[in-house]
Amino acid sequence: MSRAEILEAWQAHLTQSLRRSPHTVRAYCLAARKLIDGRDLSSFTEIAALEAHDLRAHLAARRAEGLANTSAARELSALKSLIAFARSETGDPDPASPRVRGPRLKKGLPRPVTPDDAVNIADLIEGTASEDWIGARDRAVLLLMYGSGLRIAEALSLQGRDVPLAETLQVTGKGGKQRIVPVLPITRDAVAEYAKACPYPLSAKEPLFRGAKGGALSQGMVQKAMAKARRALGLPDTATPHALRHSFATHLLGAGADLRSLQELLGHASLGSTQIYTKVDAASLLENYRRAHPRAKKG
Repeated sequence: MSRAEILEAWQAHLTQSLRRSPHTVRAYCLAARKLIDGRDLSSFTEIAALEAHDLRAHLAARRAEGLANTSAARELSALKSLIAFARSETGDPDPASPRVRGPRLKKGLPRPVTPDDAVNIADLIEGTASEDWIGARDRAVLLLMYGSGLRIAEALSLQGRDVPLAETLQVTGKGGKQRIVPVLPITRDAVAEYAKACPYPLSAKEPLFRGAKGGALSQGMVQKAMAKARRALGLPDTATPHALRHSFATHLLGAGADLRSLQELLGHASLGSTQIYTKVDAASLLENYRRAHPRAKKG
């Protein structure tokens, strides 16, 4: 079997059997190509024979090339999945992947989740869930929080009648206050994929997001999935589901949104609640200035 055939089979497995998102498929196939080329592998048998020390050596080499720890953590998840697939393809009676802990980052100051981190979290949760539809569900919930600035309770309050999502969504927030929020194409696609994969009927007046046994999905399960992804990617403890909503606000403010518009999108009762994001954005601006300005450092 050629390397091209290995990658083709891997891509087909991710796309057809696991139904991963195009973004995840691209990332996982790139990780597989790096491993195959770097260790000169030419068969699923050789891939299946890889052990924990092989993965550690490969990731050490990748980090020496400049791969960030957050990306290394995601790449490790992809490669462990590849090895498990190779072992199942070769008839291994125990197709589990090698046990390798991902890289850890030192705890730093609290910071908003970056756009790349937000997508990486959503994709990692999808790729490591116990069932495909559960992964699609969690990815959709998190993208709603990041892409539309929803509170976790607001995302979980959606019902079957809300799908398919339009370009905007009417949300009922705290105090019964209603507002209109934008829905990004990536979020609409994620919710549509979940709705298609969900094994339970999504009746108009029933919860859209379901738990494993068919009941309404709890906030605790979303928080648990987020915590698992946060640890795998080496993100700080501040990277909670609610942090995705904070990041939505911070990034919009940084892109030029005015406070009144942001207040409406977030559903804040008072402008004072929204003004905290000016401090967050100012702190980010000052930190960027200190890193980039030639006279910002003492010397």
